[in-house]
Amino acid sequence: MTTTEARAPSDLTGGVAAARTRRALGRVLVTLVRSVAIFVPVFLVATFVTFALRSLSGLSPARIQLGEQATPEAIARVEAQWGLDRPFLVQYWDWFTGVLHGQLGASWTNGADISTLIGLGLGVSLSVATFALLIGVVVGFGLGTVAALRHTTWIDRAITGLVTVISVMPAFVVGIVLVAVFAVGLHIFPSAGYVPAQQGLGPWLAHITLPAVALSFDVIADVTRQLRTSLIAAYRENYVIGAVVRGLSPRRIFFVHVLRNGLGPALATLGLKFPALVGASVITEWVFGLQGFGRFANDSAQAGDVPAVQGVLVVSIVLVVAFNLIVNLVLARVTPASQRGV
Repeated sequence: MTTTEARAPSDLTGGVAAARTRRALGRVLVTLVRSVAIFVPVFLVATFVTFALRSLSGLSPARIQLGEQATPEAIARVEAQWGLDRPFLVQYWDWFTGVLHGQLGASWTNGADISTLIGLGLGVSLSVATFALLIGVVVGFGLGTVAALRHTTWIDRAITGLVTVISVMPAFVVGIVLVAVFAVGLHIFPSAGYVPAQQGLGPWLAHITLPAVALSFDVIADVTRQLRTSLIAAYRENYVIGAVVRGLSPRRIFFVHVLRNGLGPALATLGLKFPALVGASVITEWVFGLQGFGRFANDSAQAGDVPAVQGVLVVSIVLVVAFNLIVNLVLARVTPASQRGV
């Protein structure tokens, strides 16, 4: 056998691997381009509608600062100071260009920089939401996998009943119970407050664990249901039956064929869950005494601070789009070609 003939099999293997890598990168690139193409018009429309809220609301910084008894002259003077006497489209363009540079304006109530205020609250909410998502993914994937592997047994029925119960439990009720048991009763976790991660990983985890657990119940229920259903459906596919006939081990069949094909719906669920966790944390933040993103949004809305509310909406839009982009990229990488449609 010549040297060229000896190298041929390895060269062929390397070529196949390179082709697979190029196809994978191509799928990711196509997904990225599609997501950006959707994001740009959505962001433009959403920011325009968001900015138009001020005109529709009829609110004014003058009425917040001067009160309802302010004279028209005083109101006009304050609005001129805030640039509200200019044409609407001019105001929108100045605000939009500021948004593109990360500047969300100043608060009507205290004149503070909104980007800074949102950044402080967002750090708290993202910490809790990320930990809640991690708990939900780990527990949900574990329960969903066990339920699918033990389909029609008492274990499957027990898990299905458990997730049905926790799915209807409001997060604030769970939070109150957790505080009563683990903070007040057992003194394992603090009952309220927040410590940044820069001050110590242990105190940071201790303060976000209970609110994260309270928020994770809904994620656990949805991930468990989606994964259980998709895994059971994947086990009934012809390719799995063929793998069994070929004598592949149950572990290989599960990880190589079943899990990869059944992972898509569960991952798609996460695309909606993470932004929802950040947005729905306002009640949980009240229970645990956290000054987070949700609480800032609630306080701003009640105070009539329109620029702050606009900033909250813009950040929420970015969070939704960014996390869905991440999920779509992961799906493009792990989902089989037969289910991608690209």
